[in-house]
Amino acid sequence: MTDNTRILLASRPVGEPTHDNFSIETAPVPTPGDGEVLLRTIYLSLDPYMRGRMNDAKSYAAPQPLGEVMQGGTVAEVVESNDPSLSPGDFVLSYHGWQAYAVLPAKYVRKLDPAHAPISTAVGVLGMPGFTAYAGLLQIGKPQPGETVVVAAAAGPVGSAVGQIAKIKGARAVGIAGGAEKVAWLTELGFDVALDHRSPTFKADLKAAVPDGIDVYFENVGGHVWDAVLPRLNTYARVPVCGLVASYNATELPAGPDRSPYLMTSILTKSITMRGFIQDEFVKAHYKDFQNDAAGWIASGELRHREDIVAGLENAPEAFFGLLTGKNFGKLLVQVGDDPSR
Repeated sequence: MTDNTRILLASRPVGEPTHDNFSIETAPVPTPGDGEVLLRTIYLSLDPYMRGRMNDAKSYAAPQPLGEVMQGGTVAEVVESNDPSLSPGDFVLSYHGWQAYAVLPAKYVRKLDPAHAPISTAVGVLGMPGFTAYAGLLQIGKPQPGETVVVAAAAGPVGSAVGQIAKIKGARAVGIAGGAEKVAWLTELGFDVALDHRSPTFKADLKAAVPDGIDVYFENVGGHVWDAVLPRLNTYARVPVCGLVASYNATELPAGPDRSPYLMTSILTKSITMRGFIQDEFVKAHYKDFQNDAAGWIASGELRHREDIVAGLENAPEAFFGLLTGKNFGKLLVQVGDDPSR
């Protein structure tokens, strides 16, 4: 344990990111100081928001600095501890990014109990993606029994949780995903209808699937999926805007006429509520409830999840490229090191 492999942002992508935007380096394993812990990465979470951070543009968070370790959520094992709250062998949720080892203040990590749930779920169904679904759907979407909830990217960690929570709350869930395998899995999860956005008949399929219109649309994608959804929105529909992955690699506005007047007219005449959100804003008021509710739903079998695990830190860039084009199936993780909890 002398070398630490790290993946840095070498340059900012224009359009789709490539391997040239990253560099891999080896550095000495850091030494913890007072109140700090040395962490060995077990799982690295890959998430769509990382693409936006690679740009040097104003957003809800500062851009990823060039020449520094790529940011990202991690599950790690404590190797050394200079803080009484943690001991070697403990598992923690941390945020030290694309590297094999890191030193952090103990106050910046959260201890995990592997007897409570697999530690990988701390960056999945019991972590940021699960909470994003929970907060966005319940605080903005506010689904009522009998209403129709539609969610894009429904086979991903956020979308799959949205649909299942909608069902738990008594709503009708329609999931949109890419490919027959993902569509079949949504049906297994209990979605009332699952649609393939790659189908040439997708718009007609969506119309048939929502004969009474759409009351809540959880937006993760944008693009042609949003184009199909907008005309189907009901009066007083709610649209939590979580992500727009279809346009993350875009370098210019889409071709064609300016459709913003149609969008604004729809919002006005149908009294539609559209609200972008970042899950952090709901943590203080709702995270504890999420942890209690989600744990109970997992135990009862009402909330299921799927993980897509790629082995090896060196494969993180390629896995990330696939994430942006929908190649992953479930929560995408990179297994950086052995998981002794399994």
